[in-house]
Amino acid sequence: MTIYMLLVHKKFTIAAALAVAVLIGLCSPAGAQDADERLYVVTHVDVLGQNGAAEAAQMLHQFAIDSRKDQGSVRFEVLRDPVRLNHFTIVEVWGTRENFESHLAASHTRAFREKLQPMLGSPFDERLHKLLP
Repeated sequence: MTIYMLLVHKKFTIAAALAVAVLIGLCSPAGAQDADERLYVVTHVDVLGQNGAAEAAQMLHQFAIDSRKDQGSVRFEVLRDPVRLNHFTIVEVWGTRENFESHLAASHTRAFREKLQPMLGSPFDERLHKLLP
């Protein structure tokens, strides 16, 4: 089954996004010690209507570019629902929890969230994960 087919499938969930990322090697840890430190973050972002979707997509694209430059960023991807174009999922992998917290405090993250806030159809659904040993 291709990634596109998974995205189109109506039962595609945030957990499935993380699973797909791990399965295709986007988040594969280099070693066991690294795996213990890494933090996996999956965030679901819904914006109001199709009108805000194009602007949100541009903002998310730039946010991903900026976030990949943050210290400790291992992987930062933005997925878009191919049917509901105003639904996005961000899949992030950080070297440590501290790297993620520094990212949250970064000026580009605060500015992005502040600008996106009025466009949201629901609150950020941000979930933090660790790999099972």
